[in-house]
Amino acid sequence: MIDDDMKNSEETNSARLDGDTPNLRLFALLEAVAQKNVPFTLQAMVEETGLPKPTMHRMLSQLESAGILQRDGNGRHYGTGQRLMRLAESVLLNNTTHGARHAVLTQLVHELGESCNITAFSGSEVLYLDRVETPAPLRFYLHPGSRVPAHCSATGKLFLSQMAPAQRRRLLSNVPLEAFTGNTLTTFEALEQELEQVREQGYAFDNEEFLPGLLCLGVLVPAPNGSSNMGLAVQAPIMRFSKEKALSFLPKLQAAVAAIARINDEISPEADDD
Repeated sequence: MIDDDMKNSEETNSARLDGDTPNLRLFALLEAVAQKNVPFTLQAMVEETGLPKPTMHRMLSQLESAGILQRDGNGRHYGTGQRLMRLAESVLLNNTTHGARHAVLTQLVHELGESCNITAFSGSEVLYLDRVETPAPLRFYLHPGSRVPAHCSATGKLFLSQMAPAQRRRLLSNVPLEAFTGNTLTTFEALEQELEQVREQGYAFDNEEFLPGLLCLGVLVPAPNGSSNMGLAVQAPIMRFSKEKALSFLPKLQAAVAAIARINDEISPEADDD
């Protein structure tokens, strides 16, 4: 239950959290939280929003009790809770653009003859939003909703390469760089060297780093703000797929991500009114 007594106490101080009702101000607070890439304190949010400390404490406590936010181990810092993460993932998996993007993905598989998937970055993992399998009898099956560690995923490396070095180190220092194969990059130094190359070339490989015998090439879907949380990848067994062949697919992958970017841009509130 959202407290109805917030409005009067916040009337003169909530200009930086838009909303005419307590519920809308809680939503505005979540929008502010979603922009943060590090845990935050109560005092930091008070200073950012201008709200009274007791009001902010009450709002954060409500979100924490609902599982939308959670506190870090020291008890002073707040971060994204599992419920909010699940909500964000459900929106990505089920939003109204899914059908249009799936059509692009299906056509790409038809042109390349290999399995392709659309992914997003979730926590420290790559989440499969959609996937279309090759009709070839030999294939690696991964369904939508599957998760792969970012450090051994083609699109995961692309997502990581967009981060500031300090942000990336903070994330990876709390995630074991598990070795899934002999090719997995398991040190921060080796991964950093790879990510530097990824930033320069604009694409990334998973060279049998997650599953033995599987090669993957990934690219990012362009985003208006320059930082993308959607990737596209093609993958196939190495017995019929090499890096050279994968790179020959790059123009078609780039055309597909451009089409997906247009689909994402075309969806607007006005379109929903038609």
